[in-house]
Amino acid sequence: MRTKPPNKPEATLYTEPSGEDLTREKAPTEPGSRQILAFKQILVPIDFSDCSTAALEYGLALAEKLDAKVILLHVVEPAAYPENYLLTPATLDEANQTLMSAGRERLATLEQKAQGHGRPIETLVRMGRAQSEIPDTAKAIGADLIVLGTHGYSGLKHVLLGGTAERVVRHAPCPVLTVRHAGV
Repeated sequence: MRTKPPNKPEATLYTEPSGEDLTREKAPTEPGSRQILAFKQILVPIDFSDCSTAALEYGLALAEKLDAKVILLHVVEPAAYPENYLLTPATLDEANQTLMSAGRERLATLEQKAQGHGRPIETLVRMGRAQSEIPDTAKAIGADLIVLGTHGYSGLKHVLLGGTAERVVRHAPCPVLTVRHAGV
């Protein structure tokens, strides 16, 4: 498999000052000084599976250590029923809105549980295909890291990564940490 080298830095770099707080962003000033990645926004896609919940735990722990903000993203697959031509566009819109509302409610419940970590948490619900919405959202919000479960609620499981995780890793504008749940 061939990979394309990145043409720009994937995260903000700063110099580790000796004896100073590492959370402050600084430009490299001394030649030969050690460079550290500064992750300020961590995107955690959630599909409410056990694997995505494990990824959320990793994301929250990293955010706590790196003084970063966590953004929870739930992607709702549109309700499209091509085999049933009796449904009107209004019925499909209503079904999609119901799915979006249910996703927001479940995400709000998860957000309340995660508030105990003391990090700022934001929630987003998007409509579309997860494999494209996750990288697009990461780019739009300027995420520095994506923490993603390897297998979610999909019918097809790949050998190494779930289909969505594999595509996100390929198309993400930032580094991706994949988390495998012990039960998978």
